[in-house]
Amino acid sequence: MNTEAMIDWDEMFEYLPGTIVELKEKPGVLYQIDYYEAMMVPPIWLVDEPRPRYPNELRIVSRREVPVCDLEPQSSLV
Repeated sequence: MNTEAMIDWDEMFEYLPGTIVELKEKPGVLYQIDYYEAMMVPPIWLVDEPRPRYPNELRIVSRREVPVCDLEPQSSLV
């Protein structure tokens, strides 16, 4: 079985570690995504939250804390 085909890449990149979310059942209480475990159901683990969550249980509040890399221009070899 091809596990690569089973991974929802769009969802995985939407719920990146560091993204700030709130549980729809607890509006106003903010959590940070710890990690996304693609082979686990539900796949989203939150910091200081004992059980994983489904995307439909969450509302994304901010992606400000998501780690990104700086892109620097590279000189071309001509």
